[in-house]
Amino acid sequence: MPRASTAVTPLSPQRFGQLRARLPLVADLRERARARIPGFVFDFVVAGADAGIGVARNRAALDAVQLVPRYGGQVAPDLSTNLFGRQYRLPFGVAPTGLDGAVWPGASAHLARAAASAGIPHVLSLMATTPVEQVAALAGGNLWFQIFPLPRQDHALTMALVDRAARTGIEVLVLTMDVPVRPKRPADLKNGLKRPYAANPRLILGALRRPGWLWAVLRGGQPGFANLAAHAQGGNLDDFALRELGGGFDWDTVARIRAAWPGALVIKGILHPADAQIAKNLGIDGIIVSNHGGRQFDAAPAAIDMLPAVRDAVGAAMPLLLDSGIESGLDILRALALGADAVLAGRAFLYGLGALGPEGGHYVAALLAEELRLACGQAGVARPAEARGLALRHPGRWREVDASALVPSLQRSTTHA
Repeated sequence: MPRASTAVTPLSPQRFGQLRARLPLVADLRERARARIPGFVFDFVVAGADAGIGVARNRAALDAVQLVPRYGGQVAPDLSTNLFGRQYRLPFGVAPTGLDGAVWPGASAHLARAAASAGIPHVLSLMATTPVEQVAALAGGNLWFQIFPLPRQDHALTMALVDRAARTGIEVLVLTMDVPVRPKRPADLKNGLKRPYAANPRLILGALRRPGWLWAVLRGGQPGFANLAAHAQGGNLDDFALRELGGGFDWDTVARIRAAWPGALVIKGILHPADAQIAKNLGIDGIIVSNHGGRQFDAAPAAIDMLPAVRDAVGAAMPLLLDSGIESGLDILRALALGADAVLAGRAFLYGLGALGPEGGHYVAALLAEELRLACGQAGVARPAEARGLALRHPGRWREVDASALVPSLQRSTTHA
């Protein structure tokens, strides 16, 4: 398990200006990360499932959304956003990313500090490399916790995680729905990247070529599934994870967790509006519209293209977030215009860590905030909710879903829907 990391203070305006002059876009951070971390780690972050079409589809769909600005007044945007009873300074947060410490040791802690400083939520993955209790102490109340199902013994460990989150003071619990089976990711297969790690010449050479990263890992420790350690009873964590983790949540288990969880309950990975309706009927508090960043099902539509249909299905009041492909403030504004209350960015923050180490999360948060303020000012949007009034063109939007397709989805809702 990685040791506790050294705190990094928020970026000064001078430091932000220095970084922005060299790395003005998330794409620049991506290329710097490529040069600083081993190729097998970089591939793990950027690659999608199968042919990687889903990753490209997310980017193309976001780029296709056009927003028509309005002029004639000056706008000083107030970007504060209320989500599940807590006020955040900005309408975006850090998405859950498994094995985040592979990009840079102490990643979970670095991102938690960045989120606390920026006033944004940080969704910690069950598969992150620092225990939730340690991260919660750093996140300033901004930490959400994302879990996968552990179905053996009638979900005893799943419910133990729910109880653990409550005891830790987590206010928002996130259930990931869109991992019913493990995907094939060709880049990881070609690199020989698997759990448990097995050294091979490709991995060893890749690590030796990145001495800065290697030295950080030697000091911080090899990343592992820290949140599972307390439940593995001293056994091998990799074996434990392979044995216990079991796909995505079914609706009966979601209903069971809803009955047990006292805080806000959010489900992540919804694309079909009928699934969104089932979730609403079960009393779910919010939905994260996502195709897992293109990492799960290569034929899935872009998340941004399904967002309006999901919004129509659940109505105007239910909090909706979007994740998958967000890399700029303009992307955030596009999502807000199409019905999201906020967005989550995953790869962008990992690029920041890979490019800059501990200060990377702070820089990405500041960069996205600046870009969003500029985009809102240009479009004439004073507050996030006003973005829904923008005139826009969205060629990939799913305006309707074949009614016959809704029937089996609704039948899967069980008696709880």
